[in-house]
Amino acid sequence: MTMWVFGYGSLLWNPGFPVARSELAVLHGYARSFCMSSIHHRGTEENPGLVLALDEVEGAHCKGLAMAVEGGHEERTLDELRERELISSAYLERMLDVHLDCGEVVNAVTYVIDPHHVQYCGGMPLEEQASIIARAVGGRGPNTEYLYNTAEHLSEIGLHDPDLEWLSRRVRSLTA
Repeated sequence: MTMWVFGYGSLLWNPGFPVARSELAVLHGYARSFCMSSIHHRGTEENPGLVLALDEVEGAHCKGLAMAVEGGHEERTLDELRERELISSAYLERMLDVHLDCGEVVNAVTYVIDPHHVQYCGGMPLEEQASIIARAVGGRGPNTEYLYNTAEHLSEIGLHDPDLEWLSRRVRSLTA
């Protein structure tokens, strides 16, 4: 049985596992947003950054990439994803149905935000998000790099995210 992973943020440009197949896909009931304070990868406890998460919102949908893990790498991939994504327990690991552009529906490992976790910060105005992203740096580098890579990769694969595009332009102007 094929193991699928749904990517909507850094997994788009840095999956960290061997991908046998990737397809544009839609996850219903969730919205991609900078609703998680990052105290490890893209910020610190003293100066938190922001990372993308899937926030459960009725009627919402998120366009991303469903990636099939290369056969024989499933267990290692899941271990590494858990080490990477569950570092502070702000994400919850879920098996959710995603709708591939080809019409197929697959069950994929998906990381969504825990709205009760202390790192949840949903509903923050875009200008405030831009200010935080412009100055934060964490263990995996500048928060700006995370934003720019994600926005650029979404554009490269033909996915339009107006908030990320606005944030990318705004953060570039703040850091110029």
